[in-house]
Amino acid sequence: MEEEYEQLMNIRTGIHLEDIKQKMNVHYNPYEPTPYAALDILFQQYKLDSSDQIVDFGCGKGRLAFYIHYFFHAAVTGVEMSEALYSEAVENKDYYVEQVPDGEEQIQFCCCLAEEYDIHPLDNRFYFFNPFSIQVFYKIIGNILLSMEQSGRDVELVLYYPSEEYIMFLENQTIFELKEEIQLPGLYENNPSEKFLVYWVPY
Repeated sequence: MEEEYEQLMNIRTGIHLEDIKQKMNVHYNPYEPTPYAALDILFQQYKLDSSDQIVDFGCGKGRLAFYIHYFFHAAVTGVEMSEALYSEAVENKDYYVEQVPDGEEQIQFCCCLAEEYDIHPLDNRFYFFNPFSIQVFYKIIGNILLSMEQSGRDVELVLYYPSEEYIMFLENQTIFELKEEIQLPGLYENNPSEKFLVYWVPY
């Protein structure tokens, strides 16, 4: 399945030996893309609109951005601190837009620390695959909440493989509430952490 999706979108987002060896900031976890099989299950239940603007924190080589744009035609911004991974994401975009030209404007990549990303007033869906420490997560959620105060809108957070620290912080120290839990039946039977959690601010 992995290779089929890569060929479909004309990209290369798998893990290589160099990715494993790469030195990372102590607060940032190594590159690991969300499996396509997990994304299929997520988006069978969790729907996006073409009007949504998604931000993928710790986007790596851009897998989620290309998947979302290909199937939902929504705008996606990938935020990546590693210059090497960012360069691969940009290269993947060059190949992707050969097949899907409107991806040129709708897919963007930013090379910066996640907590330094300037939240756009229209950014309304935020994706996290446990990419960094709880300290960084605190700052990003603070940035999102501040942006919501400045530009009121419906915002949702999608967490894959969420850490207990992330969950405890969101549920005990923020206004976000759990909206939906998406299990991965048949994919990871023995690991309760292998799931998606969707948080929102109910009106």
